[in-house]
Amino acid sequence: MNDVLHGELSVPLRAENAVARSATMAQAQRTGRGTRILIVVFFLTLPLVNPWVRGDGVGYYAFIRAPLVEHRLDFTNDWRNANTSFTLGRVRVDGTIDPKQYTSTGHLDNHFSVGPAILWVPFLAPVHAAMLILRQFGAPAKANGFSRPYIIAMALATAIYGFLGLLLSFRLARVYVEERWALLGAVGIWFASSLPVYMYFNPSWSHAHSVFVVAAFLWYWHRTRQTRGWRQWAILGLISGLMLDVYYANIALLLFPLLESLRSYRREWKSAHRGLALRWLIIGNVIYAVMTMLAFLPTLITKQIIFGHALDFGYGGEEIWTAPTFLQVLFSSDHGLLTWTPIIILALAGLVLLYRFERELSVYSIAVFAAFLYVVACHADWDGLSSFGNRFFVSLTPLFVLGLSVAFSECAKRFQSARAVSKSRPAYVVVGAMTGLLIVWNLGFIFQWGNHLIPVRGPISWKQMASNQVTAVPQQLGRQVDAYFSGRSRLMQQIEQKDIHQLKGQNSAAASLK
Repeated sequence: MNDVLHGELSVPLRAENAVARSATMAQAQRTGRGTRILIVVFFLTLPLVNPWVRGDGVGYYAFIRAPLVEHRLDFTNDWRNANTSFTLGRVRVDGTIDPKQYTSTGHLDNHFSVGPAILWVPFLAPVHAAMLILRQFGAPAKANGFSRPYIIAMALATAIYGFLGLLLSFRLARVYVEERWALLGAVGIWFASSLPVYMYFNPSWSHAHSVFVVAAFLWYWHRTRQTRGWRQWAILGLISGLMLDVYYANIALLLFPLLESLRSYRREWKSAHRGLALRWLIIGNVIYAVMTMLAFLPTLITKQIIFGHALDFGYGGEEIWTAPTFLQVLFSSDHGLLTWTPIIILALAGLVLLYRFERELSVYSIAVFAAFLYVVACHADWDGLSSFGNRFFVSLTPLFVLGLSVAFSECAKRFQSARAVSKSRPAYVVVGAMTGLLIVWNLGFIFQWGNHLIPVRGPISWKQMASNQVTAVPQQLGRQVDAYFSGRSRLMQQIEQKDIHQLKGQNSAAASLK
């Protein structure tokens, strides 16, 4: 009753799990080796950061550059300065923009989300201020948003956000498994999924930012599960709104507080003191909803300005809600989630195994994955077009880290209980070796995709892909890595030309079929 009088809403967990989790959390707080290892790995990978704005990233980056430099949502210069594969069909040879690119309000059709730009502000605003100051003192500083300092700051910010998301995911997984399994789970998803492409090589896209906000959401939701007061509901709502600003499909994550609240309503309805408890729960939910909408206002305002309606997201009704393509999304050679990044199979298995000792979190996580899968499967471009793997699911990285960590932990328990284990290698050696093989396979796959050894759009030949892994990748890897670090601009231009060639070929083939 004292909690209720102070506006606190208790969300009790299963008693037998609470004690064990408290002990695990205490142990996790005392150990920091895994965190230090992750930080070292992150700094070692920073040279991989590729400062460029390309493809969908043109639209995302325009939301920070245009207001910062142009002081309005005028994306004309962004469209004109974009990479060639983006400008095809948008910008004419003489530099004029195709009239079809303009909306009814006279703005360019920038249907990309505004959330990444919000997260870039703390990094790009100081750079812009510094460039303006340098220009005032006569330095040849280009304060136009396109010069090198801006793009480097943007790319570094994206990598930092991606890493912070991984770090929060690791800390969540560490609550339920030993630190070494959480560490392997984080490293496994870090380098054996689609994340590296969008954390390092295409930093102007929104996926690494989505990892961060989803991880922050899950971490805070989990931290406040036992006792969540009005202030905590408000903060959770603000994080939820930002999560939607960054990536619209993240609406599936709202199932966590929804399912949790429904369960609490059911429990409190059966309680003898249900009147007062239900009242506080309803108030908490209302506060959460209001704060979520408040944080989502940047999206609604920009959509109102660009499209003339706050709920017009600019995608033109491409979703087919009655005909989801579940099997294609998961198993197709056209960027199927499980076929391109098989480590996700283990992660999903881990979320199921989590049910053994944390039923609620397991059920909520599986429900969120199913909802996210449905949203993606109903989209006309469910394959992500030019995508490594199915890039949409990068948002669920925190859940995959948790699931993979649990899978590794449970696998180790089975391994250690086997009779032959006394004469075999420790479980972490076997699990670590398996993780390493998946990472090597994935990085080779990324190399093929990035260098257009396989089509970047549409289905691929698994036979050709497997052959490349053992022939073309070893032959070309050294030369291309050297080019990446010694002549990156030239290499990026070459990759862009290959992409244009493939894109034009696919467009010609599609036109001939009509």
